[in-house]
Amino acid sequence: MLGLISRLARLLLIASTGIAIGAHADDLADVQRLYYTGQAPAAMQRADAYLATHPKDAQMRFMKGVMLSDAKQDAEAIALFQKLIEDYPDLAEPYNNLAVLYASTGDYSKARVTLEQALRTNPAYATAHENLGDVHAALAAQSYARALKLEPGNVTVPPKLALVRQLVKYPKPGAGASSPTGDKPGDSK
Repeated sequence: MLGLISRLARLLLIASTGIAIGAHADDLADVQRLYYTGQAPAAMQRADAYLATHPKDAQMRFMKGVMLSDAKQDAEAIALFQKLIEDYPDLAEPYNNLAVLYASTGDYSKARVTLEQALRTNPAYATAHENLGDVHAALAAQSYARALKLEPGNVTVPPKLALVRQLVKYPKPGAGASSPTGDKPGDSK
């Protein structure tokens, strides 16, 4: 789908930031080690145990959100990132990850608003800028597809739609994933 859903590269940015509100380095490192060596259930168990005694820890909560998202438990990940944003509105990364989840369901308008908030929080957040560009391209594809549906004979729309679809890597209609008309697009790149 969009370059926006390059989950690992995008979702783990907070782990390398110097946020002072963080998990004890050993606990977070253990969870990450377990997770990235293919031991996701053990990593989740360790994260949950840590969060039971440190429920406000931003980094561990973020890591749990990443694990939930990767496990396709999107509703739980969305709830976690929303709560993280509520508790720590000055952190840009949870906004970015929430936007990625919204975009993965085809809710590009919500993703756009959320990414704009990430950029108000941190105007130098390059990943959020890139993701916002991807969301704008997806919104453009939706608009062009609607225009073509409303006016099939319009000769100016198909080249634009083809160009935007190439940019956001939408499959051709009938190729397995839905077209950009508000339906959920295909998997990530």
